[in-house]
Amino acid sequence: MSARLSGTSPLTSRDLAHIAVFAALIIALGLPGTINIGGSAVPITLQSLGVILAGALLGPRKGVLAVLTVIVLGLALPVLAGGRTSLTSLSGATAGFLIGWIPTVAVIGWLTVKMLPNYSVVKGTLINVLGVVVVLYLCGTVGMLLRGLSFGTAMSSNLTYLPGDLIKAVLAAVVAAQVHRAYPMLLTDRATRRTPAAEPDAAA
Repeated sequence: MSARLSGTSPLTSRDLAHIAVFAALIIALGLPGTINIGGSAVPITLQSLGVILAGALLGPRKGVLAVLTVIVLGLALPVLAGGRTSLTSLSGATAGFLIGWIPTVAVIGWLTVKMLPNYSVVKGTLINVLGVVVVLYLCGTVGMLLRGLSFGTAMSSNLTYLPGDLIKAVLAAVVAAQVHRAYPMLLTDRATRRTPAAEPDAAA
């Protein structure tokens, strides 16, 4: 029986520490603030890089919990880029992007787990691009449309973010490759590990 990856066993203190660290990382990446280009209703921030890394390094469960931690903290504290709270984001054109963090980190985490133990920068980049450019942009576009923005405005906004998000996807894959190489059991459910001696006899 092979070790199970990113399973459903109870969270350990180490897991909680990982979640806290990545929640803090996502918040810290918002400290440089936001960049607004042209008439885009949604600012460019670095926090999506933290979301990508959470999925690529923590897997779907812990990655989602890290993102949810940021969103919940943001209900009372200005943890989002530009000194915004989650309530501020949810009340504006950025609502779809904030909510989209959850499926984005889940998709990236799930596909990353499927690729392990042989993490590839190329495949990792493609997974990250799928998470950001497809999942996150889709959620963001729906959010902008529900806020009354035109489809053309929503699409032009996405094109504005594309170059930076592609760079983030590559950078996160390079970082993830180094981390998974150094810690190959990072996403392994420790409760289900088996040593070779403990493996059941295949002939039994």
